[in-house]
Amino acid sequence: MSTFASYFPITDPTLIFFVVLLIILFAPIIMGKLRIPHIIGMVLAGVLIGQYGLNILERDNSFELFGRVGLYYIMFLAGLEMDIEGVKKNVRDYIVFGLLTCLIPLGLTYLMAIFLLHYSPAAAFLLGCIMASNTLIAYPIIGRYGLQRHHSVMLSVGSSMISLFMALVMIAALSAVYGQNSLGGVWFWPLFVAKLALYIGAMLWVIPHLTRYFLRRYSDAVMQFIFVLAVMFLNAALTDLIGLEGIFGAFFSGIILNRYIPRMSALMNRLEFIGNALFIPYFLIGVGMLINVRSLFHGVHVLWIVGLIAFFGTFGKAVAAYLSSLLFRLPKADGHMMFGLTSAHAAGAIAMVMVGMRLEVAPGVFLVNDDMLNGVVLMILVTCIVSTLMTEHAAQQIVISRQHRDAHALAGSDTRAPSSDRILISVKYPEIASQLLSLALLVRNHQTDQLPIALNVVYDDANANDNREQGLHLLEQLQRQASASEVHLLTQVRLASNIANGIKHAFRESACTEVIMGMHVHTSQNAKFWGDFIQSLYNGLNRQIMLVRFVQPLPTLRRIRVAVPSRAEFEPGFHRWLERLCRLAGELDCRIEFHGRGESLALIDEYISSRHHSVRAEFARMEHWNELPQLAAHIADDQLFVVVTARKGTISYKNALDRLPDELQKYFSGKNLMIIFPDQYGHQKEDRMSFTEAQHHEENSIYDSIQRWIHSRQSANEK
Repeated sequence: MSTFASYFPITDPTLIFFVVLLIILFAPIIMGKLRIPHIIGMVLAGVLIGQYGLNILERDNSFELFGRVGLYYIMFLAGLEMDIEGVKKNVRDYIVFGLLTCLIPLGLTYLMAIFLLHYSPAAAFLLGCIMASNTLIAYPIIGRYGLQRHHSVMLSVGSSMISLFMALVMIAALSAVYGQNSLGGVWFWPLFVAKLALYIGAMLWVIPHLTRYFLRRYSDAVMQFIFVLAVMFLNAALTDLIGLEGIFGAFFSGIILNRYIPRMSALMNRLEFIGNALFIPYFLIGVGMLINVRSLFHGVHVLWIVGLIAFFGTFGKAVAAYLSSLLFRLPKADGHMMFGLTSAHAAGAIAMVMVGMRLEVAPGVFLVNDDMLNGVVLMILVTCIVSTLMTEHAAQQIVISRQHRDAHALAGSDTRAPSSDRILISVKYPEIASQLLSLALLVRNHQTDQLPIALNVVYDDANANDNREQGLHLLEQLQRQASASEVHLLTQVRLASNIANGIKHAFRESACTEVIMGMHVHTSQNAKFWGDFIQSLYNGLNRQIMLVRFVQPLPTLRRIRVAVPSRAEFEPGFHRWLERLCRLAGELDCRIEFHGRGESLALIDEYISSRHHSVRAEFARMEHWNELPQLAAHIADDQLFVVVTARKGTISYKNALDRLPDELQKYFSGKNLMIIFPDQYGHQKEDRMSFTEAQHHEENSIYDSIQRWIHSRQSANEK
């Protein structure tokens, strides 16, 4: 036995990493069978294998490195998934809950430490600051239930940052008073405020400009991932220099990058995958390895300290959470969620204790003694278990109540709102295929099981085999892009003698609801605005077609401007295109501005208010379609201009739409552009043909040709 024990603790880095991977692999399996949240399993596994348990692994520098990265990752993802617009609308609630969840535990713990543990005022204040802050250790549970943007979750995240910031500032002030090398007294606050203001101002200006520049120039997935991580660590390092912990900088970087990384993008999926698969579990295991369970058996005194710290700190968080839920009139499950997320303490508490252990209040006497250290470390285990169990329970309750609410809402909803959702992405040019897929992933209904379809139609001619191989290669690239977003993309290469007919046949066979396609990019081959087959397609297919042209990446767009024709609200496809644009604006977290008649804008406002209240919508009256060219002066390079047009013979069609190709070429050249042809016959799947509704319309009428000839003659006479 002694010979076997000589091999432990394992110090070889390769074996340490192997054992950690085994824990990450098997802990969820074992905890799942025991019906215990996985996060608790990771922490308990760290306790078991650490030096205070079976002493299997040595807590080497890898736990310090990966653990810190994991903690940063939790805070970064929390900032990245925040609904910034929701925060702005409810900023008062965030401040109130943040103050309550900081000051109530601080006050209760301070009084407990003074009167029950007989600590000095400075030591009691330090312990109160530790319990005032919290770590979002249960946040990964939220992602599993898809509740990242639930109101109570965002309240908990925002308040956690407020309480953490206040606690870190108070710890920094305490260090300034007792630290030997710090400028205490009156100079601390002016210097601290100046450094913090300089940091926040610089990051708010530099990072958005740098991010837009980088995303426009580089589309490589690895480079984008490394860039985001570099921004996160830069902010963490800068906040360390200021005197705050790096976790605040990680959260702040997530807030800044929030609008540039859509939730359903491949980049977001990579960030979440790497964090949840490696860094966050490493952090949880490392936290468990710090916990000395053996100290519980050193006497009743240690149990007394642990019990008091854990009870008063957790009780204070509970009072703050449930009091806030009553003030905000939230359901009971939301109160459970707020308590669960804000009640855990982890590495942040350890860092604050370590600060106190370095502060000498008297010769040879330090602010934190061994009893407080053991009490705080064991308190971490207790609060992690309480937080995880409560968050899991609350998440299940919220999901169940949401399903019941959605079922009732669906029963009484407007039947005209789009229910089915299968998008056909027609791709031809590799230069724009990736952007078309990104658009489809952003606007699709993520609750449906209808998979998008990428189609490449090839002319059935002498070059058909070569073109088919190129099409297959292009579709393989799109499949890899979709897989990065965890979306299974169906693909199809089709031979046809007529491209438009090939798209229409594939559309019907796959029971699709709309088409997304790009404008032709090889203008030297075709001078027409619509290209060879687009006109034939929108005249022969009466379902929604989104024709797009992007000159810069989607995440860098800052505003969407939509031109709405009069009577557009009477078209059968009104709700479908409006729903797609609202989803796009919501995913990109950008403003959307509608230009149209008052009656149309009123219905759009009503729809957005009831279904997409977080979308930042603005409205501007445009009484006549002739005002369209005037919008060109206000369309910036980082804005998307959307034109909702109409087919001839429909309710919202007007003669001014015949000039649309010329106006777009003249006034909106080089701009991000989207042209939408809405549904015309509701959910009817087959086209109709009659003597009153022809299947083909010329792009330019003879009247347009005569008008251009008259204008040219007048110009010649003037010269």
